[in-house]
Amino acid sequence: MPGVKSAKSLEFTVPQECDGTLLGVFLHKTKSVSQRIIRNAKRTDGGITADGVHIRTIDTVRAGQTIKILLPKPQCDMQPEDIPLDIVYEDEHYLLINKDSNMPVHPTSSIHVTDTMANGVAYYMRRCGDLFSISIVNRLDKDTSGLVLIAKNAYAAENAAKTARKKYFAVCSGELRQSGRIDAPIARCGDSIITRCVDESGARAVTNYEPLKIANGRTLAAIRLETGRTHQIRVHFSYIGHPLEGDDLYGGSLDNISRQALHCGELSFYHPMLEKRLEFSSPLPEDMARLIEI
Repeated sequence: MPGVKSAKSLEFTVPQECDGTLLGVFLHKTKSVSQRIIRNAKRTDGGITADGVHIRTIDTVRAGQTIKILLPKPQCDMQPEDIPLDIVYEDEHYLLINKDSNMPVHPTSSIHVTDTMANGVAYYMRRCGDLFSISIVNRLDKDTSGLVLIAKNAYAAENAAKTARKKYFAVCSGELRQSGRIDAPIARCGDSIITRCVDESGARAVTNYEPLKIANGRTLAAIRLETGRTHQIRVHFSYIGHPLEGDDLYGGSLDNISRQALHCGELSFYHPMLEKRLEFSSPLPEDMARLIEI
């Protein structure tokens, strides 16, 4: 099935309460269009119109007018590769994928160049005749499974970055009987470019967790982050003495699962064109579910 092509422009109908508002104010304050996108459109012939007629940002808009603003042209520099994708949702502005474990989200400079989710997305969009910029809203580690949101244009990316909310699910060693909040700074460990640790020299990191199920000497926990540091959940759970199952980098056991037991299971974001919050979920993968079966 061909995919949904990405939007090349935005269209807004001016509501009655915005009648007489300056166009620049309407776009930036009411519709959250960034000044960067507005400036780019102003430099483009026919970049901003009202009912098909050129309009300046210092002009006033009238109720019922259709304002159209061209989006920046996409920069397509990702090498396409035929990789199967589990697509949960798609429209002109967003693509939501349920990522498997053992799949990098995007290429790295050395190890993973073409075998990533982003390469698969480039192939998928190229196949449907579309050119677009890949903007990944929430990045997951290679072995972390779950929902990954991709914005197809700058406007979608800017809005999702401000409104996206995620809930993670992890299986850790030991029994967590109460909800908790971990507020501990995270820094690089020595000269390592990969490993992180709790250290006072690091950036503040806050993790909230709630135990959902205890079985087999392990705990399934729901997790919400207040910050987004590299390996934050993995480092924090190791720090409190409950490393994630399968996370041998931070003290977890590989006896029952071959990767860190971490899954992005819920994701929501405010869709600026639909003017409502969309909510999605992904079930716990089998390898994690087996760890807490009774």
